[in-house]
Amino acid sequence: MPTERTDTLVVGAGQAGIAMSEHLTRLGVPHLVLERDRIAERWHTGRWDSLVANGPAWHDRFPGLEFTGNGPDEFVGKEAIADYFVSYAEMIKAPVRTGVEVLKAARNKGRAGFTVETSDGVIEANSIVAATGAFQHPVIPPVVPGDAPVKQLHSFDYRNPEQLPEGGVLVVGAGSSGAQIADELNRAGKKVCLSVGPHDRPPSAYRGRDFVWWLGVLGLWDVAAMKPGTEHVTISVSGAYGGQTMDFRRLAHEGVTLTGLTEGYEDGTVTFAGDLAANVAGGDANYLSMLDAADAYIEANGLDLPEEPGARMLPADPDCLTSPVRALDLAAEGITAIIWATGFRQEFDWLQADAFDENGKPAHQRGVSSEPGVYFLGLPWQSRRGSTFIWGVWHDAKHVADQIAIQRTYRGYRSPGEG
Repeated sequence: MPTERTDTLVVGAGQAGIAMSEHLTRLGVPHLVLERDRIAERWHTGRWDSLVANGPAWHDRFPGLEFTGNGPDEFVGKEAIADYFVSYAEMIKAPVRTGVEVLKAARNKGRAGFTVETSDGVIEANSIVAATGAFQHPVIPPVVPGDAPVKQLHSFDYRNPEQLPEGGVLVVGAGSSGAQIADELNRAGKKVCLSVGPHDRPPSAYRGRDFVWWLGVLGLWDVAAMKPGTEHVTISVSGAYGGQTMDFRRLAHEGVTLTGLTEGYEDGTVTFAGDLAANVAGGDANYLSMLDAADAYIEANGLDLPEEPGARMLPADPDCLTSPVRALDLAAEGITAIIWATGFRQEFDWLQADAFDENGKPAHQRGVSSEPGVYFLGLPWQSRRGSTFIWGVWHDAKHVADQIAIQRTYRGYRSPGEG
């Protein structure tokens, strides 16, 4: 089979890869997009059945195409989001090849570019964009042994309450996934315990505007880096049930037992840190600070938006907050399943390039790596807080594509004396 050649090879056809293709096409950069499964596969198979976008349809999309079948203020379901990216790829005529896995990419010796081995042959490219996204490999902390008498699964593999055995559930992780799953299971009549760590929890909406609008006008989407010490702070927000502020006190009053961070396991008992009150207080402080900033913005700009004094009235502290559970005997409490909403790790074993730091993480500046010709897209905080959101990926892709086009211009330069 002859070696195929292209200027830029994009690996991954999720939201990052499709956005990358649009911008490369706009700049006239020849490219291919390879996807080992199907377009937007993770939206199909890496999300639970009832998941909807956390932001409304007017915001959580690419600029060039609106959602069909959803009003601008509705929250789009996961299957419709996957279909949206398929439609977008068709609209921009993205050169996507599905069912093709990239096995190895290495820089050529003594000549420019990279040789890429795939399941469908060899491709040579001047540039490579790793657009495999932020949610590659689910991480389950080594706390509860795999042979413990309880079903364990990651939120990536959770689909619906009927999937779980009879009995209660411990959900570990109070970011958007963990909080939403705990809420769904509680509504389904399950006994639910939720292990809560440090988190931010913006209001779902305030004074007639969705939280995505407030983060935008307040400049918070464009924050370039996390504050020191906040690397493990998650954001807890939900578009479920029409969009609700994720209030952990509310969940507790509705029947969910809150605990602190999950610390250990021994003889059938899970133990928790004594940090629940501090974690909830931190989330409250984040919530109230956003209300303060929103009020100040309204006053400074003379906006006529409705008052909402009830937004500052927090529910009373539930018993599980004032007298926190520090140990949970799973059998005695009827807990038969643990869902780990504990994040993901990225893996780039296929990419043999000097583009990673000592911890194996991409070494880059806004997606431009330390290895010439290697680029990343879809990383958390790639350029800003909004980088892993649909619209944020699109803007990051524009910057990366611009850099690829600039380097292509340099490579194409010939002085008058050259042949």
